[in-house]
Amino acid sequence: MEKGRYPFFALAIATVFGVGYIPVASGTFGSAVGLLLWAALPTTMVVHAAVIVLLFVIGSWSGSIAERHFGRTDTGQVVVDEVWGMLVTLFLNPVGWRGAIGAFFLFRISDIVKPYPARQLERLHGGVGVMADDAMAAIYANIALRAIVAFGNWVIW
Repeated sequence: MEKGRYPFFALAIATVFGVGYIPVASGTFGSAVGLLLWAALPTTMVVHAAVIVLLFVIGSWSGSIAERHFGRTDTGQVVVDEVWGMLVTLFLNPVGWRGAIGAFFLFRISDIVKPYPARQLERLHGGVGVMADDAMAAIYANIALRAIVAFGNWVIW
């Protein structure tokens, strides 16, 4: 168990205020929180980019503490990476709610399948590894969403 000054705060962030403790499909619920955060943010590139960078730093820190606390790497209770992954998936994609729901499914599939090199990135040390595999999954989902928007006329969604 993690001892120190900030374990409660770090665990609250890593589990997204307890969402990670949902016993079934915690990653899916974490991704849903990411979708809600995306909807709540102002629609400017600067704000989205700043939140993505800040959440990566805070998620890496809290993920490292959570791994020590739970005694496992990339434990299911840590879902800050799914929140962050949704923001990366939707970054600079011109979609509305229907497109965002599509992005949700693209990210979940990519996060579960873990296309190369996502699984290898999981092996990075500490919270960076927690975040990095979702980064790769989110990049794949972002590119897939861009292709669908470009060829599928989802821009109006």
